[in-house]
Amino acid sequence: MAQAQSKMDQEPSKKNAVAEKATAGALSVGFFEADADKGLGNIGHEDLALPFLKILGQLSPEVNKRDGKYVQGAEPGMIYNSVTGELFDGEKGIEVVPCHYKLEYIEWQDRGEGSGAPVAIHPSSSDIMSQTKRDASFKDRLSNGNYIDKTASHFVVVNSKSPSTALIAMKSTQLKISRKWNSMMASIKMKGANGNLFTPASFSHIYRLKTVQQSNDKGTWFGWEVSKVGPIQDESIYKQAKSFADSVSKGDVQVKHGETESTKKDSEAHF
Repeated sequence: MAQAQSKMDQEPSKKNAVAEKATAGALSVGFFEADADKGLGNIGHEDLALPFLKILGQLSPEVNKRDGKYVQGAEPGMIYNSVTGELFDGEKGIEVVPCHYKLEYIEWQDRGEGSGAPVAIHPSSSDIMSQTKRDASFKDRLSNGNYIDKTASHFVVVNSKSPSTALIAMKSTQLKISRKWNSMMASIKMKGANGNLFTPASFSHIYRLKTVQQSNDKGTWFGWEVSKVGPIQDESIYKQAKSFADSVSKGDVQVKHGETESTKKDSEAHF
């Protein structure tokens, strides 16, 4: 009887030991906070990759199980983060805060030629489009054989549990979506302290981006659908968005256009 009682006395202590071990393995946030930013001191903006948020299409390598870039669970119509590899349901969409807008004319070589990076990036003030001719594949060709993609770049903060910065590049058929989004932002009016109306900063409001099927006589694809959610309620999100907007406008944020922003075959299929 005494032995049985002794065994019973030992069992709780074993359970407690297991519980203490599990608790010891979970470090508190304060433990990490004490060493905040250490090891990152030499990392500048040029050392960071700004993620692209892109819509996956039928020809995207991420949805092809035989492709080296395949992402498990990826399907056409989903939204994909090119850096973190996160997938978002296109029907539900994502919430973003627009921080900065830039229109550029990006010069490319045909797929399979060159490095896959832009040959040149021409500003919106450039007259480069006047030097192009539309070819049979609906590309705006230069005399040197390269083509120009008119590209609308929207720099955003993704509104989530852990807000992060990203870039959405819209071109071809999505340029009209970009213009619609810009018009939505510019049309917002708020009443100031003196009673006068003013247009708030683009990063004052949250928008939801979903994906929808679109089509023309060239085919069917997935495109963006933008709707306004409302003004930001969280001050920390507003400050993060404002800081990102300032960094982009100063030229501190480096953008590396290339294959990660969109699948060329998909984007070329619906000119």
